[in-house]
Amino acid sequence: MLKLTRPRTAVRKPRLPDGVRIYAISDIHGCADLLQQMFTVIDRDLTTIGSMRPIHVFLGDYIDRGPDSCRTIELLTERARRHESVFLKGNHEAFLFEVLKDPAQLRDWKQYGGMETLISYGLRPSLNPDAAEQSELVRQLRLAIPMHQKRFFNSLRLRFVCGDFFFVHAGVKPGVALARQQEQDLLWIREEFLESNKRFGKYIVHGHTPVRVPEIRDNRANIDTGAYATGNLTLLTIQGNSMLAL
Repeated sequence: MLKLTRPRTAVRKPRLPDGVRIYAISDIHGCADLLQQMFTVIDRDLTTIGSMRPIHVFLGDYIDRGPDSCRTIELLTERARRHESVFLKGNHEAFLFEVLKDPAQLRDWKQYGGMETLISYGLRPSLNPDAAEQSELVRQLRLAIPMHQKRFFNSLRLRFVCGDFFFVHAGVKPGVALARQQEQDLLWIREEFLESNKRFGKYIVHGHTPVRVPEIRDNRANIDTGAYATGNLTLLTIQGNSMLAL
């Protein structure tokens, strides 16, 4: 007897609203030259999209590790004056906030590439600053960050939703509604999210965990390609239900 099998239901691709084109970048980590190159790519593309509404979406981790954190923030703030832009918070920005509140955190920040950020703002930390130097470095950093950059840091968002897409720095906690996600998970989660094959209610676009090449899966896209270590900063372009990573 023939056994009848039902055809598989096609999985509906996530989709942006008509007329919207998104340019998403994650984990710049002070690589200002790479960011400038990506802006050149975007500007070239903008001349071809007619009346489309372009939105720049940056997924956090603008600072630390790479050589030009200050210049990276400057490029981003300048870009936002001329283009509709969404800036999300990364765990490295969250760490900066902790350091500014508590200089003792600077010793741990060093392990996250914080010394490179201090140097980019014109400071000269020693290799192993003691408590007195930590306090002085943080005092100097507060003075060195321009007011418009402080406004930038204070305005960072945790998430951005557009159509079927949910943009976030690290990912989301499986089994928790997107509206109830906690900041700790949005900025830091790894294995529990990365190993999940579940649908999350929206298609998740994230960074945070470096991969060799952009990772486009059925339920999520990881576009952190470790720019500070690899020299490869990824741009994800989304329009309709089409995604293209460069």
